Amino acid sequence: MDFTKTTEQDSHYNHLEKMSVTELLININTEDKSVPLAVEKALPQITNLVTHIVEKLKLGGRLFYIGAGTSGRLGILDASECPPTFGVSHDLVIGLIAGGDTAIRKAVEFAEDDTTQGWADLQKFNISSNDALIGLAASGTTPYVLGALEKANHHHILTGCITCNAKSPLAKLAQYPIEVIVGPEFVTGSSRMKAGTAQKLILNMISTTAMIQLGKIKGNKMVDMQLSNNKLVDRGTKMLMDTLKIDERFANKLLLKHGSVRNAINQLKNDSK
Repeated sequence: MDFTKTTEQDSHYNHLEKMSVTELLININTEDKSVPLAVEKALPQITNLVTHIVEKLKLGGRLFYIGAGTSGRLGILDASECPPTFGVSHDLVIGLIAGGDTAIRKAVEFAEDDTTQGWADLQKFNISSNDALIGLAASGTTPYVLGALEKANHHHILTGCITCNAKSPLAKLAQYPIEVIVGPEFVTGSSRMKAGTAQKLILNMISTTAMIQLGKIKGNKMVDMQLSNNKLVDRGTKMLMDTLKIDERFANKLLLKHGSVRNAINQLKNDSK
């Protein structure tokens, strides 16, 4: 198999310890600038995967992310932000990490090397062919993720992946792979940097596009966001003021009474009929 881990190749920079703070920051920033361009090249693959995910979600399915280390944490981050941002249930987008919740904060030794635990973790959620699964692994070789996707394929579950190496085992296993080739890291092998940034950008694209397709955004506003703090209450109040052309006091009263911008707008329209 023609497979080279560019994520593990030697950095384009050397003697980092001899660089000044300014030199380090400029060079890291220079490398980071290349990431969105790498993501752009993968847009056809991203489009293909998201289109199929949306089809599953519209039929009542769920979206799962599974990964280890940085990749797993990024999946959990994206999943955890969907309910407050889009007002969806916590079981619509689910993130799993090798080693369980402990691994979110502290690395769990050798958890990513278990080829059977990924599928075991997914079974706890009764994953089925109604759902979609995205494997996250910068290397494209993480056993925990590979084992999960292999089993998912066997059970006719839609599978995708995000990896940062070309022609990796994970990309070959996924039905709808996304390969975003960011090249060597500034610190050799530190895939929490460019590779992690690329994965975060793509996860933003996947979940945001899917939620818009599900009708969770109106115009360009988060009309279903949860009112979980004063900042969001203020934002929702301003949305109602702008949309309904009403004063702040009335807008705030409506929002708190009905619990979301969408509900407040719909209720006022119904009352005016």
